[in-house]
Amino acid sequence: MASYRRFKPRVARPIQDPRPVPPPAAVVDAVLRFHDEEQDQGSGRTLLRLSAARIRQREVKAALGAHAARAARVSILWNERESEIIRVLEAA
Repeated sequence: MASYRRFKPRVARPIQDPRPVPPPAAVVDAVLRFHDEEQDQGSGRTLLRLSAARIRQREVKAALGAHAARAARVSILWNERESEIIRVLEAA
């Protein structure tokens, strides 16, 4: 009698995506609406951010909710000429 191994199918494991999860739309919207720090980057580009003092204000807290800590790390590179977002940046 021959010895046969039982075939055990491999289970597909989900692939782990190494990229970080982008910030929620509410955070990007809050930075655009409530930013109080602007740094000119040249060529019509501006870096927009929320300061720590601005994040503590009532209207900003209400807009951000639980995402306030994350919003403190988010910056938006803004194109002044086209009035559009070039890139959303988040500090580690």
